[in-house]
Formats: sequence, structure tokens, C-alpha cells
Amino acid sequence: MSGEHETVGHPLWLLAELTYRCPLQCPYCSNPLDYADQAHELSTRQWLEVLKQGRAMGAAQLGFSGGEPLVRQDLPELIAGARGMGYYTNLITSGLGLTEAKVQDFAEAGLDHIQVSFQASDPELNNALAGSRKAFDQKLAMARAVKAAGYPMVLNFVIHRHNIHQMPDILALCEKLGADYVELATCQYYGWAFANREGLMPSRDQLVTAEATVNRYRTDLLGRDHPMKVIFVTPDYYEERPKACMNGWGSLFLTVAPDGTALPCHSARLLPIEFPNVTEQSLEDIWYRSPGFNHYRGDLWMPEPCRSCDEKGKDFGGCRCQAYLLTGNADNADPVCGKSPHHDRILAARTAADHATAGLEDLIYRNARNSRVICRG
Repeated sequence: MSGEHETVGHPLWLLAELTYRCPLQCPYCSNPLDYADQAHELSTRQWLEVLKQGRAMGAAQLGFSGGEPLVRQDLPELIAGARGMGYYTNLITSGLGLTEAKVQDFAEAGLDHIQVSFQASDPELNNALAGSRKAFDQKLAMARAVKAAGYPMVLNFVIHRHNIHQMPDILALCEKLGADYVELATCQYYGWAFANREGLMPSRDQLVTAEATVNRYRTDLLGRDHPMKVIFVTPDYYEERPKACMNGWGSLFLTVAPDGTALPCHSARLLPIEFPNVTEQSLEDIWYRSPGFNHYRGDLWMPEPCRSCDEKGKDFGGCRCQAYLLTGNADNADPVCGKSPHHDRILAARTAADHATAGLEDLIYRNARNSRVICRG
């Protein structure tokens, strides 16, 4: 093994963003705001080559996501190809477009794991956020179909100010469905969620109440020896120290966007950095030698206060996308950090959340028209 390979580990997790197409219009979608102008997608053959190269480099976990990956008609072929290569595969889906027959097809192809997302615990709010009158009933049916097929039932709820009050009902619904794992992912502000931050960010009181509800429910589950596991992810904006984003830039995670752009995280496309494409370079060359993937590796790039911080080996300066969105310079310390000279912007966002009055009608929903309007004007 060469010296460069010794200083940079190999990717363990590969995220295949198969498409930006999606039947839903969630106002917190993590896809790029200009997704409507990025219609090109890798072919089946190209995706299989990407997966082959990733596995040869040591990637073991593979996520199929989007957009909605179910709109790709070659998904069973990609799953089967990945199984043949030895990946552990995970499908991340809204459930729209899923059928019992497809669940069975995916199982036969070798899919290991299916995660179904919900917008809320009741049909009215769920469907309003999703932009589909049939979304909630479809999700319920498909969650049950996934469970019946022998998969672990993994449910995901993106939590924000419009559904955070539903925490007791959300947890009750998950238990009623027989969920094995529940991820309550409080909204992180990138993509469409950043555009809607003032309308989505919960107040501190809402967050404290929700987290206390989750903790009580966990205690109750333990008392009943119930196997359901509940994960509650707090938003970065209410932390005083940043998370180790993606476990460090170009450290474990490699994302490939629908058009083949390779990224160290799924949000990095928003940065003013030129990222390589798998149609022009091998994954190995991209991972080890491309300027994009080496841009924020290590700590030599860090300005103060990160450079001299004794925690830089834990948080790696925080999230580069968050630093860019909030300060205009991705080199800056993540403003979430209490040591950042830009931490006041986080404090201001918290204050705004305490006084926010925006309703669902004030949100900008993900759709092709809004994509083009936002990005062109």
C-alpha cells in the first residue's frame, strides 16, 4: 500500500443517489435547490461500474437514495448487482411507488434493508407536507408490507416545528406498526430546509418538550421489555459544539449524485468547489487524489479558532456546508460552535424560532417550478 493510501483510509459507506426525481414535494428535501436543471442520470451500466469500483476500494455499506429511488426501473438489477459484489444494501424510500410485488422482487434480488419515511402521524398533515393526497395511506401499507416480507421495520420522521407537537402520536404509530427502529431526525438546514428554515425550525421549548417525551417513551419501552429502538437526532442549531460531520471530510462516506458527481457528503454540491465525476475519473483517483476530496482533509486548512482548538480532532471544525451557508466562507469554523466568531448567527436563528409564526402555506415546496425560480432569481 502506498503512503497516500496509508494516510487516507478507504470509504466504508457509499451513498448512491440514483435520481433527483420524486413524486413528493417536501419543503425540507435535502436535494439541491437547482435539481430541476440537473436531469442527467447515470445509466445502469455506469452505476454498476461505480458500485464495482467502490467495493474494490473496501466500501461495505451501500445506500440507494434520491429523490425517490423507486422511479428507477433498473433498481432490482442494481440491487442484485450489489448483492453479488458483497455489499450490505439499504433502500431509503418514501414508499410511494412501492408495491408488495416490488418488496418481494427486492428481497429476491438480495436487498438487506428498507427504510420508509413519514411526514407526520396523521393523514392530513402528512399529505400536506408531501404534496400527495394518498401518501399517508400508501406509506402505512408499505411499512406493513416491508415488515411482512421479513425486513426489519425502519421508520424515519423528519421533525420540525409543524409536526414536533405530534411526538406522542408519532411514537404510538411506530409501535402500532411494529417498528424495530425509529429515527426521529430533527430537521438539519441544507437544501430546501435552509430555504425554509424560518418556517421549519422549532423553538427551544418545543425541542425540550419533544426530547423529554422521547426519553419517557424509551423508559416505558424498557420497562415493558419492548424491542423498539428510538433515535432522536437534535438539530445542530441547538448545540454548542459542532458534530463531526460525516466523521470527517473524505474519511468514511462517499456520495455519488445522479449525474455521477462524486461528493464527500450529499450536501457538498452547494460549495464553491469543483468536484470530480465518475464518468471522467475512477473512484480510486477521485477518493485519494482529487482536489475536491482533499480540500478539507486533515487540519492544515483550518483558520483560527479551529487551528489551535484541542477539540479539532473530534469535530474536524464542524460542517463545511453549514459554515458556507451561514458565513459565506466554507473555511470558517462552523457557527454552531460556541467558539466561532459567527456563533451569533446561530443565536439569532434560535431567537427567530422562538417568535416564528409561519404556517404551512408560507413554506416553499420542492417542485420543478420553485427549483428554477429560486435558482434563477
